[in-house]
Amino acid sequence: MRDAWAARTNELLEADPRVAVVLADISADLFREAAAAHPDRVINVGIREQLMVGAAGGLALAGLRPIAHSYAPFLVERAFEQIKLDFEHQGTSGVLVSVGASYDWAEGSFTHFSPRDVALFDTLQRWRVFVPGHAAEVPPLLDRAVRSDEGAYMRLSLRHNENPYAVPDDALLVLREGRRATVVAVGPLLDNVLEATADLDVTVAYTNTPRPLDIEGLRELAADTGDAVVMVEPYLEGTSDWLVSRAFADRPHRLLSIGVGRDELRRYGTAAEHEHLHGLDAEGVRARVRKFLALL
Repeated sequence: MRDAWAARTNELLEADPRVAVVLADISADLFREAAAAHPDRVINVGIREQLMVGAAGGLALAGLRPIAHSYAPFLVERAFEQIKLDFEHQGTSGVLVSVGASYDWAEGSFTHFSPRDVALFDTLQRWRVFVPGHAAEVPPLLDRAVRSDEGAYMRLSLRHNENPYAVPDDALLVLREGRRATVVAVGPLLDNVLEATADLDVTVAYTNTPRPLDIEGLRELAADTGDAVVMVEPYLEGTSDWLVSRAFADRPHRLLSIGVGRDELRRYGTAAEHEHLHGLDAEGVRARVRKFLALL
């Protein structure tokens, strides 16, 4: 996904004089030629993530469309004050692109984990969140982010589905229909969800644009499945609870949230091991969905 993002960003730098890239050393090698060709629009501030976001906010004030990039915990959690002030408070917008996701580089330990990133963006207004499930989904999502005048956060990951999906703009893509519950899979967890629910009587829908969540589409799907909803997300468990609860405020519903748990796993291992221990592999998702269905 990172390579697909960098390749398309380099093309956008050539095609659109408004596009600027601000880096904090991470992925700088992928923009070496672009930096030589456009030194005023490819800026590496070094390992200073707060400065990176602040500089991107300044470029936005000057009329450019900045793309800032680093590991998720450094881009979002470390520099959240700058996102809040230099974009949100100033009334500007830009594109923030992260790598690392919740625990991609597990060997790097807790400093490189960021399951809370999407929850933080939920405290702001007018930010779209893109969570591609495959490298081929990255360029069209990036194009949408750059063309927009809203803030956009793109969450890249080493975890991915086997195949890309063409998701209608901001809509849920229904991949399987059932009667007992509606299961929404976000980004790279789709394959796990499809495997986990292969023999279950549930509807499976996919999105790589969880913000804004397709509330109307979800309500329509859930109406045919008893208003039972399962959200399977590759970040902090329960992140979308508030949206689903608001969407169904006028009618009774049941909700199961599956995501990254709040317990810190201190034996870091691999990303696949973290996925298993958080119950996000096919086996874990299946166990929790089956238990949920038994309670309906």
